[in-house]
Amino acid sequence: MNERSGAALSPSPDARVSAAQETTRWSVRLLQSVQDLARAEALLARVWGGRPGAGPLALDIMCALSFTGGYVVGVFAEDRLVGVTAGFRTVHGSLHSHVAGVLPEYRGAGVGRAMKQHQFAWAAERGMTSISWTFDPLIRRNAYFNLNRLGAVAERFIPDFYGPLVDDINEGEPTDRLFVCWKTDGAAPASADRAVPSPESYEPLLDVLDDGRPVLRDVSSPLVRIGTPADSEAMRRSDRPLATRWRGLMREALGSAFARDYQITGFHPSGWYLLHRKDALR
Repeated sequence: MNERSGAALSPSPDARVSAAQETTRWSVRLLQSVQDLARAEALLARVWGGRPGAGPLALDIMCALSFTGGYVVGVFAEDRLVGVTAGFRTVHGSLHSHVAGVLPEYRGAGVGRAMKQHQFAWAAERGMTSISWTFDPLIRRNAYFNLNRLGAVAERFIPDFYGPLVDDINEGEPTDRLFVCWKTDGAAPASADRAVPSPESYEPLLDVLDDGRPVLRDVSSPLVRIGTPADSEAMRRSDRPLATRWRGLMREALGSAFARDYQITGFHPSGWYLLHRKDALR
């Protein structure tokens, strides 16, 4: 997962991480020197790919952000930079995590969780009560990581949040995002791996047919579910028309759900967003 585009922070199915890497104690620290920030820019460019200059955060911006007290952090395995995250202080006195990326060979090793734990501590130490970020609602692993493992709350659905992007991950795709908030005013991060009920008791708003095609349905229940594709990134490469259909129907489903006062309360590992109408939560 990354906050800008959805590249993986959380475990990916094909991650090749050794048992030794799984138990590594990561070194996480603020980046301040031009040399370290240049390494950060290169890592993010590698994660996102695309044409030169298409990376999610340029070196000059990172230098200015770091110098003015913003949040630019690297995760190290010994002396190797393996992950980067950066964010902005907001006018509301919170931290907005703009981007995060992990080298492909280190995904699934706990780097993403280390980043979030550092963000939590950094924000809490400065009196910030929350951290916000966005993620692509079509990517299951990011939904599970953000909503279940971290306990963040999806507050808004925003169509085409970033406008057109030209990196390998996002080029040609509308940048629809869920905006989430993670409270930092407690003594410790929210408990991980929150339990969620079976989706069977929820009426499908965006259903998934046996062949993987999405279907939008009329619903009236205070409990609804919204499906996701098994692997949206692979689908973009192998079946672009189907990926486009998923994008459009997900936009309709989430847009209508939030407009009708539904709230996402969890993400089931089988690939369903679970939503309650707010009046049903009282």
